[in-house]
Amino acid sequence: MSGISIVLKKESAGAGPVLGETLAGIAIFRELAPDVIEMLSRRCRWRRYGPDHTILQYLDESRDVFFVARGRVCAKYHSANGREVRLNDLSAGEIFGEFAAIDGEPRCADIVAVTDTLIASMSAELFWEILRRYEPVCAATLRRLTGIARSAQRRVVEFSTLPVRSRVHAELLRLARLCASDPNPRSVVISPAPTHAEIASRISTHREAVTRELNSLARAKLIERRGTTLVIREIAALTRMVEGALEEPCWGITLTNGGGDLSSTLDRARALPTPAVSGSLLPTRRLAVRDSLARRF
Repeated sequence: MSGISIVLKKESAGAGPVLGETLAGIAIFRELAPDVIEMLSRRCRWRRYGPDHTILQYLDESRDVFFVARGRVCAKYHSANGREVRLNDLSAGEIFGEFAAIDGEPRCADIVAVTDTLIASMSAELFWEILRRYEPVCAATLRRLTGIARSAQRRVVEFSTLPVRSRVHAELLRLARLCASDPNPRSVVISPAPTHAEIASRISTHREAVTRELNSLARAKLIERRGTTLVIREIAALTRMVEGALEEPCWGITLTNGGGDLSSTLDRARALPTPAVSGSLLPTRRLAVRDSLARRF
């Protein structure tokens, strides 16, 4: 265990971390004592990135683990024919790169800054030693990995059972969850707003389909575009629309009405044109797919 004492021993000399360069806001470290967090912050390498700057490249063979101290990043995959698939966004407090540190395989996506971002990185060896020494960090990491598996399962269900319209709604809720400061918001501002092409790449469709649905939601006053931001005006109504399509509670944000006349909002939502439902989207088919996936997990 001498390796741990060397890596984690408190440094007696030298200045403390630069202002803002701390792991205190990283979710998996929240149960650690402040002095331990300060030591770990000292052991990290810190770097700032502007919007659209690449932080990590697909198939890179490095093993470092990265922490988003400030800002937002996204994971992207580019196919051989140039098609971009935007996998997910990570906000301040999140981590990335842990897959390679755990299994030793190359990176599975590009990581690109969405906003001005402050990133910390540590070696895979230090990450593993922290997991072995601090049970709360290990437990938080396991919960995070379980959450990733559940999210992947949900996306498979959505791609297999939902029409494009409902997939757009579900993706807007994911973005709202990422940007919400209140656990039960009535509305959320997404900033910067993703382009229609970026949303399309997340839900395996084309830009024109996303544009049509966002225009329909705007006419129903459920969303509003303000410059570079997108305002989800009625989170509860959008949630109920997704729940209605899935025929089960919506995973993600736990929402309350937040006041206002929800019934009139839902009336506007119901007035939106409903796409034809193919046989593959019938309720019995959705339940069969869901039950099949549940047995696997």
